[in-house]
Amino acid sequence: MNPLTLTSKQPYSDAGLNHVYNLIFCDNIDLYKSATQSSAYPWDCLLAAAPDYTQVKIVAADQTLEARQRLLAYHLLAANAPIQHKELLGVIIEVALPNGLDVLAAFSDGTARYINQSEKLLVWETKTMESSQLIDQLFMNSGQVLKHIGRWEGERRPFPTAGTARLTFLVSDGLYFGEGPFETLYADPMGGPVINSAIQLMTYLTQQVV
Repeated sequence: MNPLTLTSKQPYSDAGLNHVYNLIFCDNIDLYKSATQSSAYPWDCLLAAAPDYTQVKIVAADQTLEARQRLLAYHLLAANAPIQHKELLGVIIEVALPNGLDVLAAFSDGTARYINQSEKLLVWETKTMESSQLIDQLFMNSGQVLKHIGRWEGERRPFPTAGTARLTFLVSDGLYFGEGPFETLYADPMGGPVINSAIQLMTYLTQQVV
């Protein structure tokens, strides 16, 4: 992997948050090698020095696993051969605010991560009926966007800045995204519902930890 420049992947002053920020995109297995000590399934397969692609395919298709683990498996497979299966597994909304970057990441397994512009991290692992419904709505709205955009063929772009917002869709066959001024995306017939459902999810999650 040819990494981006250091600053382009580090939106925060806190190194730990920068690490979490990059982990949520599930596009760099080396980051997980340094963060994961487990040798149990599926990490034994994902973190192997020489991946067994037959086993990696099993991990990618295993819907009992975390969405991030499956995304890592698909990322490994894509380096070996094109992925034909198209499944939305993660949605990331980034909004560059005056005091920093707000990032909400939601995954198809019902988990989420939220990094506030003030550099506070919220990790959501306890699924509730409300959170599941909100994430389902976010994925439903995101699925409508995916019908109209193509896969990004280049390297992941640097984090958005200066009033820009970005909607990133982590799909089994690669990364899809749309970006622009926040007001423009919010008013967009496709982007607006994604942002609205993301705001509802973020509001609910932050209320649970107050």
